[in-house]
Amino acid sequence: MKKTIYVIGHRNPDTDSVASAIAYAALKQQLGFSMTVPAIAGEPNPQTCYILDRLGIPVPIYLADVHPKVCDILDRAPVKVGMTSSAYEAIGLFHRSGVRIVPVIDDEGKPLRTLSLLRLSESYLLSGGEQQREIKTNLPALARTLNGRFAAGGEDDTLLTLKLFIGAMLEESFSERIQAHDPGQLLIMTGNRRTIHQAAIEKGVKLLVITGDHPLDPELLQLARDAGVNVLLIPHDTATAAWLARLSTPVSLLMEQKFSTIGVGEPLSQLRQKLVASGEPAILVVEEDGALVGVATKSSLLAPLPYGLILVDHNELGQAVQGAADVEIVEVIDHHKLGNTHTISPITFVTSPVGSTCTLVAGRYREHGIKPDRKMASLLLAGILSDTVILTSPTTTETDRSAVAWLETLSGLNGIEFGREIFASCSSLKNYGSAEKAVMSDFKFFTHDNLRIGVGQVEVVGFAEFHELKDELLTVLAGIKQAEELFIAGLMVTDIASESTLFLVEGHTRIAHVMEYPQLEPHLYELNKVMSRKKQMVPHLLKIMSKL
Repeated sequence: MKKTIYVIGHRNPDTDSVASAIAYAALKQQLGFSMTVPAIAGEPNPQTCYILDRLGIPVPIYLADVHPKVCDILDRAPVKVGMTSSAYEAIGLFHRSGVRIVPVIDDEGKPLRTLSLLRLSESYLLSGGEQQREIKTNLPALARTLNGRFAAGGEDDTLLTLKLFIGAMLEESFSERIQAHDPGQLLIMTGNRRTIHQAAIEKGVKLLVITGDHPLDPELLQLARDAGVNVLLIPHDTATAAWLARLSTPVSLLMEQKFSTIGVGEPLSQLRQKLVASGEPAILVVEEDGALVGVATKSSLLAPLPYGLILVDHNELGQAVQGAADVEIVEVIDHHKLGNTHTISPITFVTSPVGSTCTLVAGRYREHGIKPDRKMASLLLAGILSDTVILTSPTTTETDRSAVAWLETLSGLNGIEFGREIFASCSSLKNYGSAEKAVMSDFKFFTHDNLRIGVGQVEVVGFAEFHELKDELLTVLAGIKQAEELFIAGLMVTDIASESTLFLVEGHTRIAHVMEYPQLEPHLYELNKVMSRKKQMVPHLLKIMSKL
């Protein structure tokens, strides 16, 4: 099975995260991995939207979560049987398909019950005595099972309970044997025996089955029609026909009384729980309207998922799209500290302390001897310029500068001018539409000694707008701190012109005593020459937390 591989950045994606996902997916496609798709785990910020629109690149597919769902492991061509089907037809389905349970559906395709091979076997193998003689069926089902045609009657499709007698003796003995039975419940099966035919018709039995492709005498046929006796002509010999007749019982009489269903869009974990808790061998999977989609068994849980992930610009599952822990991660490309979990098998893991993930993606292009096209080169350039704040961030390395120089030649853009254009067009808090979106646009979580902190970052040109919105931003931080049970919730407002940051924080009151930066007012600190969350802000916060 070919998998779709989603290349995806962290939640609350920034430009570097989105740009690296798009560009790396494009590279993988050029390398022959056609089912590689770029994706995002959150709403792109105004800067990213501006860049994508500027370059004419569509926003990647949005994945709210990648939790495995029932539909991901389901065979959508289930073996099923109708209410009017016979046990014989059901056995044929079991034999051809190899399944042990089939759903019984109505005319609208909705499941009514299930039929198990075990229950079917028990119904025929464990019966004895008079039960061997009893046949519950209807005339059309019996005709289909015996591959016969009605010479007389056959129109009645009501359910019948018949007693089977084989006419393999003299007429006198036969008539004596059936004398005590209700003719309306008798099924007489015999070969080319005219005297038995006549005795059965005169008795007024419900059904006369003549085996071996023998015809009924025209005179007796008319007599049967006049008497309302159904006459069925079949090709089988009597012994085979007697055995098959018992298998003409409609499956509606053999169904299991208890069965469970689950929605096709429900989490796979819920299916697992149902299979274990219910003790049932199979769960029927249905659409919202109740129509059958498939049948899930415990073996279904072993089916491989049809998709996997390549993580870019992060490696910690706490920052990844929801459900990433339950999905195969096939590659990681990142420039942050390691916090990854174990993988089942070896994977490609590219990491380096550079200023941008796009730098690493550009390096992968060069390793494979492939030049990105003009759009992809421009996008990679934008990602590097954004994450390094036009190569002024302390995270910037010579590798980043080299990548910028290479991408400038491929894109036809001047890096510095392009970077200034990007920040000039998007460096306004009001572009985000709300204080909450501004805070959450690039908000990341970190853990230290079982304490969680969250830090967001926005770039601006000047702090005047920030001071107008400061109270709203602080209210949002307080809400995030409470909802996420954080020790600290902060927002870095970085002025790219002065290369400094104002840090707005909602956290423990003792932070002020250990912050080591000037406090301008409660909850607000001035961080001159601090521009990097990864290299400066987060390491500093983790350090001071040990002092609290």
